[in-house]
Amino acid sequence: MSVYIDRSELKVATELDQLLSNEILPGLSLSADHIWSGFSKLIDDLVPVNKALLAKRDELQSALDNWHRENPGQIQDMQAYKQFLMDIGYLVPEGENFKVSTQHVDQEIADVAGPQLVVPVSNARFSLNAANARWGSLYDALYGTDVIAEDGGCERGLEFNERRGARVIAKAAQFLDEAMPLAGGNSHSEVSEYQLLNTSPVSLQVQLTNQSITTLEQPEKLIAYTGELDHPQILLFKNNHLHIELHIDRSHAIGKNNPSGIKDVVLESAVSTMQDCEDSVAAVDAQDKAQVYRNWLGLMKGTLQETFTKNGQSVTRSLNSDRQYIATDGSLLTLHGRSLLLIRNVGHLMTNSAILDRHGNEVPEGMIDALFTTLCAMHDFQQDKELHNSRTNSVYIVKPKMHGPEEVAFTSELFSRVEDILGLPHNTMKVGVMDEERRTTVNLKECIRAAKERLVFINTGFLDRTGDEMHTSMEAGPMLPKEIIKQQAWISAYENWNVDIGLACGLPGHAQIGKGMWPKPDEMTQMLDTKAAHPQAGANCAWVPSPTAATLHAMHYHSIDVKARQQELATRERASLDDILTPPLLADRRLTPQEIQEELDNNAQGILGYVVRWVDQGVGCSKVPDINNVGLMEDRATLRISSQHIANWLRHNICTEQQVMETMKRMARIVDEQNSADPIYQPMAPNFNGIAFTSACALVFDGCIQPSGYTEPLLHAYREQAKQQSLKKSA
Repeated sequence: MSVYIDRSELKVATELDQLLSNEILPGLSLSADHIWSGFSKLIDDLVPVNKALLAKRDELQSALDNWHRENPGQIQDMQAYKQFLMDIGYLVPEGENFKVSTQHVDQEIADVAGPQLVVPVSNARFSLNAANARWGSLYDALYGTDVIAEDGGCERGLEFNERRGARVIAKAAQFLDEAMPLAGGNSHSEVSEYQLLNTSPVSLQVQLTNQSITTLEQPEKLIAYTGELDHPQILLFKNNHLHIELHIDRSHAIGKNNPSGIKDVVLESAVSTMQDCEDSVAAVDAQDKAQVYRNWLGLMKGTLQETFTKNGQSVTRSLNSDRQYIATDGSLLTLHGRSLLLIRNVGHLMTNSAILDRHGNEVPEGMIDALFTTLCAMHDFQQDKELHNSRTNSVYIVKPKMHGPEEVAFTSELFSRVEDILGLPHNTMKVGVMDEERRTTVNLKECIRAAKERLVFINTGFLDRTGDEMHTSMEAGPMLPKEIIKQQAWISAYENWNVDIGLACGLPGHAQIGKGMWPKPDEMTQMLDTKAAHPQAGANCAWVPSPTAATLHAMHYHSIDVKARQQELATRERASLDDILTPPLLADRRLTPQEIQEELDNNAQGILGYVVRWVDQGVGCSKVPDINNVGLMEDRATLRISSQHIANWLRHNICTEQQVMETMKRMARIVDEQNSADPIYQPMAPNFNGIAFTSACALVFDGCIQPSGYTEPLLHAYREQAKQQSLKKSA
């Protein structure tokens, strides 16, 4: 339990109070008294508004439940349904056309299309790794993944495999042929030497293995180099606003086996990274929140370091420096060495015991996040700082789980109030609106309007969006199996609608249009085969689970000009709202007992596999083996969809409570076995009375009554219980 200090009629946990006074405020022209006084007034004014917005969610859900009970099954009269949604205020009138006017936006948001990482900011090692993933070795990404087959003597092993290396070199040359083709249809696989010519500007001449000479089909793609003209070490190219480095060293173990002397191809990879305080983090109290903010502070100061053991060696990781080159016109060229960092705050629902208001009530966690993450980011604005994140003095805050325009407007008001406390110009705090709740989707244009001066991001995500779809239409009837839901018209309409609305509202040049996560970090061939669909759909960023995946996904943005693609898509007909509003119900489809049990097994195993780490170990995101032992990168969104799916089937008698409990116990044994090598893992079987198993069951059996189907209220309560139990054991 935290010890509290009285601050301007607030009770502030000592962990947070000391973090503010001792670590955040030094170097800023602000006092703790000023901060707490302003925040206390903000709490008095805005908490009642926050409560009213949450109450409206409940009122609307109650009205929807009643409507579906009276009109069960598939919607027969869509016009009548839409009129009902208008009458209750779920659908709002769409206003006149407009364009967002966000100013002072960094290039990575406004102009550059590329991969985006999402990482728990509670883990310093992961946070640093993601921040440094702006540049990645294509050779390493190919060599270390299944993109290069392991047949024909090309297996991965402890020692370098030259045959596998040759395949990597050939695959990278194919990529270069597409991204920066040579004139005359020649291939980079045929190059014997890349030569710089002392012209004005410096140009590239390419000698082939047959002694002929060629050049780039588009010579302007060479923009800089390092080393000497007659002995370049790095050649820098630019394609579709992304950079490619060719590293040349014939004495290197790789370069000596490559006719061109290239030892590596390095790609600009994770252009931006979302440092996450929300779904991938298990932060339930002041101690947890202080660690989250401390890591973010270190990133913003440029001082964060983490020492750990890797392959038996002690390694200290810190932020990478910027990269410097000689431009072809002879000037100095500096490129950002790190991914542009966004910070995801929590939504409007949860409160946190880190701060109590004048009545002793927990303060909304999203308000605490807004204050502290922005305070930390102010260190990035210091002019004498060596490593900068934003070059426009902006802080990029992604706000999840908002329901409709009123809640987006409330976030904008919250940000304005924080800016006033901190003495920042309005709209310094930019906002990313996650389009993952149904009421936000159907009112997306008006949501964007509510933040049009600070909007920098919208996105889609199957997991949370489907979880909310299920909860919203819980009373309509049983839902289809999850894999079949992905094939329904509503999901493709939702994905297209997000892009259509974003383009119509003028997001290009101001904001990102994003797509969701590739969840399988070990299945990179499959990712390469499928994830090109995201930039092809008009998304100028899409989530990836690792720096390696970012480097591989970057290849898609070299083959697809997203700006041109967005211009094409801007002329198409807008996606159908009727399709979006059609819930993915089972309807007349009949499932066999085997199909039902397989779906229950899949959902239960996924829930348990995630919960045991979240509740028992405080791990909010990790690679969790699924029922087929395929590692999936999972966070709370996975939990939401799976728990809501079982809750829906229970509600409509597709399965029984006894069947679900039997499934949970059987899957618990499987999860125990999957985690048997973890020395701190606490098995669920044979007693099934531990906190993790109990919480997993609560998520399912109480799923219908959870607000919007969210998992946070139960997870937080059980995690707090587990922490208290652990303290008692160690006392």
